[in-house]
Amino acid sequence: MPQSTSRSSLSLSHSHHFAAMARSGILMFLMVLLVSCSGGGNGVTGTSKNNAGLPVTASISGTVVDRNGTPVPGVTVTAYHNNDHTSVTATTDAHGAYAIAGLPTGAWTDFTVYARKAGFAFYPSTGADGRVGRQDFDGDYRTVVRFLTLPTHDVTASFTAFRPGDREASLPRTGQTTSYAAGDDFSVAAGIAWPATRFSDNLDGTVTDHLTGLVWLKNAGCFTPSDWSSALTAANNLASGACGLADGSAKGDWRMPNVNELESLVDVSQVNPAVSVASPFININLAAAYWSSTTYAPVSSYALAIRFSDGRWINGSNNGFDNTKATAANALWAVKSGAAGTVSLLATGAFSGQGGGSGVSFGAGDDPSLQIGIPLTDPRFVDKGDGTVADTVTGLTWLKQADCINDTWSGTLSAVNSLTSGQCGLTDGSTAGQWRVPNRNEMLSLADRAPTFQIASYLNGIAGPDMVTVTGPVFFKSFRISSYYWTSTTSAADTTRAWTVYSCDFGAYDQPKSGTGYALAVR
Repeated sequence: MPQSTSRSSLSLSHSHHFAAMARSGILMFLMVLLVSCSGGGNGVTGTSKNNAGLPVTASISGTVVDRNGTPVPGVTVTAYHNNDHTSVTATTDAHGAYAIAGLPTGAWTDFTVYARKAGFAFYPSTGADGRVGRQDFDGDYRTVVRFLTLPTHDVTASFTAFRPGDREASLPRTGQTTSYAAGDDFSVAAGIAWPATRFSDNLDGTVTDHLTGLVWLKNAGCFTPSDWSSALTAANNLASGACGLADGSAKGDWRMPNVNELESLVDVSQVNPAVSVASPFININLAAAYWSSTTYAPVSSYALAIRFSDGRWINGSNNGFDNTKATAANALWAVKSGAAGTVSLLATGAFSGQGGGSGVSFGAGDDPSLQIGIPLTDPRFVDKGDGTVADTVTGLTWLKQADCINDTWSGTLSAVNSLTSGQCGLTDGSTAGQWRVPNRNEMLSLADRAPTFQIASYLNGIAGPDMVTVTGPVFFKSFRISSYYWTSTTSAADTTRAWTVYSCDFGAYDQPKSGTGYALAVR
């Protein structure tokens, strides 16, 4: 497992805009990996000085407001000094304003700024001197503003606050077209409906998905299966004139899809291939999995992959399929950005400090370097104090007790359909029929692909075994490690099996409905 520094790893990434926050001036960027250098106990060695030989100091200030622009008082804003691992805090006033003055400037003044208040999640914005991204605090992946060198003038770092019930993105339906039991995927029909015409053949070698807005290579079998690095390079070099393209695209327009983008093509009602029967794609490879640009962070020699015979994820060797970057021969399905779709896909959470020697990514054009999608708030999940957890990205409310329900698939559906306040730690006043078993899309949406340890541990607020100094916020209670969690979605390849999400890697795997698994409830 990759090791963390003793207090905080010093890598940071760029992040894409929230559509609703474009006016706030959030900047996209890519930060290089820096190595912490302590400038002395108080971190002022090398500080800029004025003509009188006195240190030049600066302040970091800003505001915290909610999505309606209403000030949020009582928010603790921390300026963490990466060079000597000290911090200074300030609290927002009645106007949502704060200021941290007297900070050193010049050499060795690398500051990270983040916000915290119980009951809220946050997303930052900044001016030209700062950068918005993620930073690893010993297994707690915070969304922050980073000033690599504090300039000799005052700077800003502001935050938008999110409450339970706020939502940045809505999830689409899975495509299930048959109900197999009361309360299952099709009978509940949770999510945004697909457009009447989901895919359009652009007659130039490309296909537009009107659900997500993504533009895909029509010929899904153009590239000979190869190792991950070769496929990544092939995607980056794709241009009009190759693979039947006549779209005028240039080198750099295309990319390998991240795992959320690749998953968006899966139609759970279909097999061989598990893609909408009305789609105009050709030559979908059923003998090989398709690479995603998302590295499996706990084992960085793996990249997450999906096979389209049935929509199963591949992580490790299984029945002739493999996702080892250097040795597996998997297919490439290139994608590029298009116009807005009916839904916006979530970013995976991977960030640009996770790469190998470069410290930027695992390869040019991969998921951490691009970070496509709606980024994640921080902390993303808000504990409502009544046995439920609110996701401020999707707007969903989840059962906090993650080990309360353990049954067969049908037993799980019955248990969740009858779940009420007073059970499983709930004091929310909920009644039978308000909860459901999450469908495949909903369960997968919980993943954050930044941690270098099991996602279940991360959701429990427990850092990896080599990260013992700091633990993260507890999002869920007793999320079971190395366990399958049921979804309400049946596998079309074998209707005696249902899709589950494995709690370590949060991939989708089909399991016999007669088996026993855990379940979260959602509403």
